[in-house]
Amino acid sequence: MKIVYMGTPDFAVPPLKSIYEAGHEVVGVFTQPDRPKGRSNKLVPSDVKVAATELGIEVFQPEKLREAESVETLKSLAPDLIVVAAYGQILSEEVLNLPRYGCINIHASLLPKYRGASPIEASILSGDEETGVTIMYMAKGLDTGDIISQSAMPIGKHNTETLTKELSILGAELVVKTISDLESGKATRTPQDDSLSTYSGKLDKSMGRLDFSKTAAELERTVRAMYPWPCAYTALDGKTLKIIDTEVVDLSEEILSDTSVKEGCVAEVTKKYFVIRCKDKGLKIKKLRRDAVHVPRAGGQKTNGHSCLPQRLQNKHRPANRLKNVTLELLFKVSPDDSLLTGEKMSHFVMRDNDDKLNKSLTVTIMNEG
Repeated sequence: MKIVYMGTPDFAVPPLKSIYEAGHEVVGVFTQPDRPKGRSNKLVPSDVKVAATELGIEVFQPEKLREAESVETLKSLAPDLIVVAAYGQILSEEVLNLPRYGCINIHASLLPKYRGASPIEASILSGDEETGVTIMYMAKGLDTGDIISQSAMPIGKHNTETLTKELSILGAELVVKTISDLESGKATRTPQDDSLSTYSGKLDKSMGRLDFSKTAAELERTVRAMYPWPCAYTALDGKTLKIIDTEVVDLSEEILSDTSVKEGCVAEVTKKYFVIRCKDKGLKIKKLRRDAVHVPRAGGQKTNGHSCLPQRLQNKHRPANRLKNVTLELLFKVSPDDSLLTGEKMSHFVMRDNDDKLNKSLTVTIMNEG
């Protein structure tokens, strides 16, 4: 079958390779134009362009697929089928009607759930037990076309980065089988039930901001869903502190009964991790990154000479595991509308001995981000 493939990010690479390796004639690959990246603003090709070039497939990079020149190029290629996977451009009705077998899309959710741009993140945030891939006919609406095939998998403790890789492989397997069914006439089409549809919009950086008034499970899912971008974050000493890996843990009866250890307080600190009290349980911070310079490893190990714990949790005179009840207003600078902010400009840093007797109280000034 003569196929035109359209895709851009790494998610779209395994399906392209699978289609090629299955013996189909990929007559052209359409992908987004090279974009500037990094501080140097050097133009960088998309993952799909790199893969297509390695396979010896001709690559097209129109700024707008709707332009007449691009449509004429597609017509000259005369594809039997157009396969789309995270391309990043809308196909016009003229393009949708061009191929003999139509246009199909590889979507990273079990439609009609999570139509839109961020279905993988949405499934993790919602606490779903499973997700999957849908191959559907493309239509005018956003991810509204008839379903041809689906394949499901458990989410487990995947973050967006690892789940994207798994779904990409799943999609690569499913699209080859679906193309075979289209050729043989075995493919079915099932209209989506719009009443069951949900929408997942584009991500923005603000979605990664942690709100410690939520449950520990919600925060743990946020950390997984927002990795690798925009990444869950708060601020430390006026600089962004990105949270990479966390775990929900039970809190001891001692901590739960201690009225001074409120939601949003650090309940436990060791050389390996620290635990923040949340609405119901504790959130163990296992891995974090500061200023995007290094990613400290859990286990008390050092990276580039830096401990995995924030500087304010380190104490030259006392072991780290003796520091308790450090409020987040002290640990992190917060915006004026933060639910943890009490409106007072002064708070206390409390250090306790192992016998939990008050050892020292130190008053510090809390700076609001304005």
